[in-house]
Amino acid sequence: VKFYETKQYKKGLKAADLVLKKHPEHGETLAMKGLVLNCLDRKTEAYDHVKKGLRADMRSHVCWHVYGLLYRSDRNYEQAIKSYKQALKIDSDNVQILRDLSLLQVQLRDTRGFLETRRRLLTLKSTNKMHWIAYAVANHLDGKGKEAIKVIDAYGETVKEEGRERNYENSELALYRNLLLEESGKYDEALDHLDACKSVVVDGFGWRKKRAELLLYAGRRGTTSTGVLDRNEAVRAWVSLIRQPVGADNYHFHRGLQCALLEVDATKCLELMREKATRTPTDVL
Repeated sequence: VKFYETKQYKKGLKAADLVLKKHPEHGETLAMKGLVLNCLDRKTEAYDHVKKGLRADMRSHVCWHVYGLLYRSDRNYEQAIKSYKQALKIDSDNVQILRDLSLLQVQLRDTRGFLETRRRLLTLKSTNKMHWIAYAVANHLDGKGKEAIKVIDAYGETVKEEGRERNYENSELALYRNLLLEESGKYDEALDHLDACKSVVVDGFGWRKKRAELLLYAGRRGTTSTGVLDRNEAVRAWVSLIRQPVGADNYHFHRGLQCALLEVDATKCLELMREKATRTPTDVL
């Protein structure tokens, strides 16, 4: 295993042969030899050895995991997933197998399966930040934006002080939470959240762009909405972006400014701001 992980395949092959001289029917060693042979482009031999290893030890999660890795290398993801699941029947708490399974599930757009696998990983390793974020993303991909926000908030409660530090990880997590609020249609709440997390966000230009957009989206929505567009603040935000070196030729910024100047209804703003690059509000109105 050590030689495989460090990509010293020839040494790994020799080590496997030494073990097999003494124990020729050792299933896990046969499987690992097959995995090394696969890395040396000897695929036929690789499958033969892994299958022989499985016949020798059907109850080994290592053999089933290796079988899945072989299928994955051939991009046969469905069979790889079946092998991983078989391995998990034997060792249900194996983090590495669960991680490999989750990667293939998201590759095949199996969002429900991906969500369940990431939940199991979070349960096993709840102190790992990556598992919290991955579980939030899994909820998001499965159409559960509100649950994703709850997961991020729950994680934030566990790292209150660290979460306030200004670094790229905390910055991207704050912006991701803001995106979830926006996609949920909570534009006023998203605007308040963006203002609250300003001290954490590293990407100042991205923060200003998102705030300018939310000033439009959180504005008037017909006659029943209590939200009122702050026209002057929105105009200032878009003018500031246009004055940037990359802003003068950006049609998106000009669309935003026109929406603010014309005091376009927020619902219409959403539609106009998502138009193709060269379309502007005056083309429609």
